[in-house]
Amino acid sequence: MRHSVYRIAAALAAAIFFSAAYAAEPAKPGLPSLQHPIEDLKPAAMLKLGKTADWVDVTPSAIWVGASGGNAVHAIDPATRQEIAAVPLPGEACAGLSARDGALWVPLCGAGDARGLARIDLPSRSLTRVLPFGPEEEGGVAAGSGFVWIVTGERQLLQIEAASGKIRRRIVLPPKSFNPLLAENSLWITNFGGNRLIRLDPRSGKILGSTPTGPSPRFLTAGAGSIWTLNQGDGSVTRIDAKTGSPLATIALGVPGHGGDIAFGDGKVWVTMAGVPLTAIDPATNQPVSQWVGSGGDSLKVDAGVIWLTDYHGGTVAAIPDPLR
Repeated sequence: MRHSVYRIAAALAAAIFFSAAYAAEPAKPGLPSLQHPIEDLKPAAMLKLGKTADWVDVTPSAIWVGASGGNAVHAIDPATRQEIAAVPLPGEACAGLSARDGALWVPLCGAGDARGLARIDLPSRSLTRVLPFGPEEEGGVAAGSGFVWIVTGERQLLQIEAASGKIRRRIVLPPKSFNPLLAENSLWITNFGGNRLIRLDPRSGKILGSTPTGPSPRFLTAGAGSIWTLNQGDGSVTRIDAKTGSPLATIALGVPGHGGDIAFGDGKVWVTMAGVPLTAIDPATNQPVSQWVGSGGDSLKVDAGVIWLTDYHGGTVAAIPDPLR
């Protein structure tokens, strides 16, 4: 009888242990019913650029990607998918890129002169200037209509004359505002700390209003008449009407975390996050339609039916034909 009691007690203890261990196991990220291995996607090209690869932008003649380990931005021919230039930088490309009006603007991190805002001349693919305006971490830059906008420390949004590099206007933002986007005749800025998207008049700098989003919005994109924010707090995406500023939907993707990116292209919204390198959203239904899990991911852009997706830790960028075409 004592042996039976011991066996029962031991079995109960084991059951409690395994139940606790199971309960403590974190939920798998993403949307399991929509998931496929990232290995199912077959890149048309894969380029090794550096120790890390991050931040992508597209021009008609090149795909531009930042890389560390020999800090530079790399130009890739979208037709041949071969590297055609590497422009050395004095610091690391550490925030979103913006190509407009013949220049690529690259926020740089580092100490002293390494920190700033680099201007790359697109025709010559050469560094022409570094302005002394450093970015916020995981921030970005917006360019257009002769100006460049960047959020720096102390809650300041700088409006900079692209030709002279002079500050035209300083605008005080709510705390923890990070990424600007010029789209639909407005300047949009994610307010990570307030769970909102701020809208400004790019001509006057006047704040026109703000819209609630999911928790901790960081990155954003424009498409289908809307602004889309990637909310790092819960890994959701919020859709906002670009004309009215009204929220239209918040779409659960289950991809919370540091980093990541969002882009519109080929009629879809694309999201990347470490562990879940790619998710596709259909704007017609505001629903995710497919998700790929595995290693890689962190930044992306879409051009002519090709997804340019970086693997941050692998230091690579992959050209992936749209798998939903």
